[in-house]
Amino acid sequence: MNVAIYAQKVNKQDAHTFEELLKIIADFGWKAILEKDFKTQLVKKAGLGKECKTFNSHRDFKTGIDFAFSLGGDGTFIKTVSYIRDSGVPILGINTGRLGFLANINRDQIHSTLDLVREKKFVYQERSLLRVETENDLFGEDNIALNEVTLHKKDTASMITVHAALDDHYLNSYWADGLIVATPTGSTAYSLSCGGPIITPGCLVHILTPIAPHNLNVRPMVVPDHLPIKLKIEGRQRKYLVSLDSNTKPIAEGAEIFIHKAEFMINVMKFEENTFLDTIRNKMLWGLDKRN
Repeated sequence: MNVAIYAQKVNKQDAHTFEELLKIIADFGWKAILEKDFKTQLVKKAGLGKECKTFNSHRDFKTGIDFAFSLGGDGTFIKTVSYIRDSGVPILGINTGRLGFLANINRDQIHSTLDLVREKKFVYQERSLLRVETENDLFGEDNIALNEVTLHKKDTASMITVHAALDDHYLNSYWADGLIVATPTGSTAYSLSCGGPIITPGCLVHILTPIAPHNLNVRPMVVPDHLPIKLKIEGRQRKYLVSLDSNTKPIAEGAEIFIHKAEFMINVMKFEENTFLDTIRNKMLWGLDKRN
């Protein structure tokens, strides 16, 4: 069993977690394959992983990798997904960060969780992605997003106008600081902070959430995910920003952005005792009476 492992940073407080994970993997007879930069940090700062092989591209996931483990927060999880892409390799998120909607396995659950993985007591929860096309191919082959695509202003206090069309039918012109197009996975990210709804995984929808809209009667909208979305930005500046999760590029005024549901899904490993509803309730402190 080959397990790809990715983390963005190695620091002293996380060294024990990395050591524990590598020991468990070795005890199970599995082989750890580390992301190249992560291995460099791990060897230098913690003296671990010297014998491990490495990966540094999504092409390395086409064959020979059975699982992917992400150690960090949700940003690290999303970066791990950018390596997995359409390979079908399932992913497990171990939370060494803060909130952790996606990376929702706590440090103290590592051994018990990997026991369940070894015993195959888990299911795959499919998560959809967005694929983006632009006139000048801004993002190249990195044109997918797990959470959201965001159009927003740059270096100005002025509002922008985002013209949106759904399945080639005009929908609305949003006067706002920007517009978010989110997946169900991204419904608990940027979209949520802008007033968007929480959508459970598996719903076949996308969410259009304006950022600080000037028209108070404009609200987030949920649309079927099989319908393509076209966006066009207008404003007083020549350049604006478009972001695919944390990957941000400048975009010219008047440029059109085409957003589709990606043709593949990401397989997230889930366990009976750790459902999406459990995660939402625990992370958002629902059902707790703190009045006294």
